[in-house]
Amino acid sequence: MVTLDVMERLQGLGALPLAAERTVVTVGFFDGVHLGHRAVLGRTVEVARERGLPSVAVTFDRHPREVLTPGQEPRLLTTVDRKADLIDETGIDVLLVLEFTPEFSRWPAEAFITRVLVDGLRAAHCAMGANFTFGHRAAGTVEMLIETGPEHGFTAERVDLVEIDGRRVSSSSIRDALANGDLGWPGVALGRRFVLDGTVVSGAGRGQGLGYPTANLRTGPRLLLPGRGIYAGRALVDGRPHVAAISVGTNPTFGVEPLHVEAYLLDFDGDIVGSEIAVEFWAYLRDEERFDTPEQLSDAIGEDVRRTRELVAGT
Repeated sequence: MVTLDVMERLQGLGALPLAAERTVVTVGFFDGVHLGHRAVLGRTVEVARERGLPSVAVTFDRHPREVLTPGQEPRLLTTVDRKADLIDETGIDVLLVLEFTPEFSRWPAEAFITRVLVDGLRAAHCAMGANFTFGHRAAGTVEMLIETGPEHGFTAERVDLVEIDGRRVSSSSIRDALANGDLGWPGVALGRRFVLDGTVVSGAGRGQGLGYPTANLRTGPRLLLPGRGIYAGRALVDGRPHVAAISVGTNPTFGVEPLHVEAYLLDFDGDIVGSEIAVEFWAYLRDEERFDTPEQLSDAIGEDVRRTRELVAGT
């Protein structure tokens, strides 16, 4: 049986061909690595282990619609690094991240099969999600792989989409729920709590003056922010979790600012400006409000902190 202790991460077409004689492959954008994605990735690992071959997942450095329909691409649920970590959890041996360029988008489906699956990955078998498409104008489908794979030396199978209580698991449904402040469906569909990655940057210092100094997040411009409001959750700094009251909003009490995320870490005292931070959303507490005075805002934050401690610290 061929399995790697640590998932190998490769970047770009220049990393091909793989050294392995044959592989079992899946391809997808895998945004969020939700339960539907995990079903496809899990099936890929299962077949690979049955055949004693390495399992390979292929994904892309940006959403294809960023190239195909600029300005209409969705906000993303995960950074590439977070996605890689989540894929690693499924047991995949090799992750190949391809650059989705305008040139790449014009490849015919047959070219993707030949250059990536056959010559690059030496695929023996492909396990693809039921709605997977590839190649110029999405001409390539799972059915195409199943029908034409044998002439290229590989077999292929379709992995059905996942439904929970009659609702299809999809990245778009998770995005829609999060944008409305709904953490329930994302938690079910992801199989985990939603996490937002960013870097702590210096803010205006108002939280310090209110008695609740916050960590202000700078997030990637493509990442989805949950709907405006106050949340309970945790912040992970250097891998260590801290209970946190989280604000997604514009600070209306002090005038409108760009939508951003800041977190007050309970029972924590330290300078973490410049640190990477992961904010884990547990529960929606209330809408963002405009208060007449900073004192009223401070009182409201105090209640948010109390509820956060009650919801998170005791679990």
